[in-house]
Amino acid sequence: MGETRLPRHMFLWSMAIIYMFAFASLYVQIPGLYGNEGVLPVRLVEPRVDGSRPVLEQIHAHPSLLWLGPRLGLDLDAQQAMELLCLAGALLALGAALLEPLRDSLVFFCLWALYLSLCQVGQDFLRFQWDSLLLEAGFLTVLVAPLNLLRWRSAFRQHDAVTFWLVRWLLFRLTFGSGVAKLASHCPSWWGLTAVKHMFEAQGIPLPWSWFIQQLPDWYLKLGTVGLLVTEIAVPPLYFAPIRHLRLAAFYIQVCVCVCVVTPAAAKHESFTQQQFGNWLKLVTGPTIWVGVLSLTWEVVAAIINLPNWSVGVGTVYKILSDWSWCCPQVPYSSMEQVYSSKILPEVRQAYSLVERYRLVSAYSLDSRVGGRSEVVLEGSMDKNTWTEIEFMYKPGNVGVAPPVVAPHQPRLDWQMSQAAQGLAEQSPWFTSLVHCLLQGNKDVVRLIQTDSAQYPFSQAPPVYLRASLYQYWFTQTAQDWSGPKEWWRRDYSEEFYPAVQLGDPTLEGMLNQHGLKETFPIQPSPDSPLAQALKQVRGHVQTLPGHLVLWSLLATVATIWLFKTLLSGVLGGRKAKPTPAEPKAKKAKAQPAAKNASASSLKAGRENSEESRRDADKSPKKRK
Repeated sequence: MGETRLPRHMFLWSMAIIYMFAFASLYVQIPGLYGNEGVLPVRLVEPRVDGSRPVLEQIHAHPSLLWLGPRLGLDLDAQQAMELLCLAGALLALGAALLEPLRDSLVFFCLWALYLSLCQVGQDFLRFQWDSLLLEAGFLTVLVAPLNLLRWRSAFRQHDAVTFWLVRWLLFRLTFGSGVAKLASHCPSWWGLTAVKHMFEAQGIPLPWSWFIQQLPDWYLKLGTVGLLVTEIAVPPLYFAPIRHLRLAAFYIQVCVCVCVVTPAAAKHESFTQQQFGNWLKLVTGPTIWVGVLSLTWEVVAAIINLPNWSVGVGTVYKILSDWSWCCPQVPYSSMEQVYSSKILPEVRQAYSLVERYRLVSAYSLDSRVGGRSEVVLEGSMDKNTWTEIEFMYKPGNVGVAPPVVAPHQPRLDWQMSQAAQGLAEQSPWFTSLVHCLLQGNKDVVRLIQTDSAQYPFSQAPPVYLRASLYQYWFTQTAQDWSGPKEWWRRDYSEEFYPAVQLGDPTLEGMLNQHGLKETFPIQPSPDSPLAQALKQVRGHVQTLPGHLVLWSLLATVATIWLFKTLLSGVLGGRKAKPTPAEPKAKKAKAQPAAKNASASSLKAGRENSEESRRDADKSPKKRK
């Protein structure tokens, strides 16, 4: 049991940090994304309160805390309610990251409920795979974290091994599912071992060192593709190995994803066909599932045996939750191959449908298809003759600008722009709303693109016309003298993505009406309550700062507090005198006779020494005289 404590504490601390960054990153983007004049105003999808329906029924129908505001007497509009939830989540996660007593099951349940409430109304900008992953991992954190806030003292629970097994199961589904999806997608980049060469170039928001990785030799990048597939398909079954060192090795291999050995199979990938892979996958998947079943059964049986009599009911509850977490993910994963979808039991489908709206389980297929990079380039004009490109802060645009370091910030508009480039404008209704907001000159939306007004070409007056074009982007090659790149990208025009429109254009108005983005009632003025005024004050301090700078400042604050706590505990710990450990009574009883014997022998030796000294004195010449 002691081996589970350290990974459990690290997992809880990591989840608190992730929650903190997720809430803070979303908070700085709320006005432009979900404000009253944002891209997708939250007031258009805000759940309405029905006083005739029970509270639990409304929560099940719309699992969001936003509609509870009027019931609690909070005089806030929808945007301010979202900001309040984000601030509460960020502060609660910050406290959990800094204070171990707050890493409690109740605290993590509140964090999960807050983030779920935001995702329920977040629409397209909160439907990324990492949002689903955070909700699923957050729910598991509620089970893994101790429940100490309602008790006087902490106790290590015997079922911790079972709940932490669910974390390993989630990590297995994330990695193994992503690896299988890469090859099951029949993408030629993965089968031709050229995926890594294009992966860094096709990232949602590339990093500065992505350009340098792209310059590595082709054989090394192919080797990296082989290593990535091995790491995601062959290594994950070791998460359930009975030997702890194997589990740790699998974890560190997954984290590092570093390939150092050249294998002969890398040069013979042409002879390994897709049909052979399908047969191999059937051979591997069956034993892997049975290993997981046996591993879970072992953990559950061991936990129930060690539980006291009064805790057998608790162990049974965790057994049911474990079985549910094992079975339900089969439903979304079966959609990857339709032939397996019909084999899912109806009871499993019914259980999944009950919790689907809570996003407790999901299917993950990270980077399943890798190809070239397409980007949507926005251009504005005042006369429809001279067009000026609108550059975003984070996504590729200007070929001479280096990719920025964004993490841990998540610029959701930039990510969606990269996703929109993979399809048609009609498949991204929010893009029409973005064009409409920029034509109106909405400042909150403009800050999503550029917080520095000097970098936005239409800061003085909004453009009269807007259009969007689709470009293909590639990294440039290394110069002959191996100097740094003068231009990081090269691009070619592909096609028109969105036609030139202006305010009142029939095409624009028609698409707004088609997607329900046209205003049907006037915007109500913002409330003027004390809480609303406090939220406006907080917003005024961060609205002109870039999102990544806000999160870097938060990260520096957390690191400084941790350093101060460490130094303070070291100084105070050095000043305190170490107390002498109390000896057991049995040892004291045994030590008392020994001490008495030692004192008696010392007294006897002292008497003998004194008698000998008298005899020597009597024998001396002075005494005889």
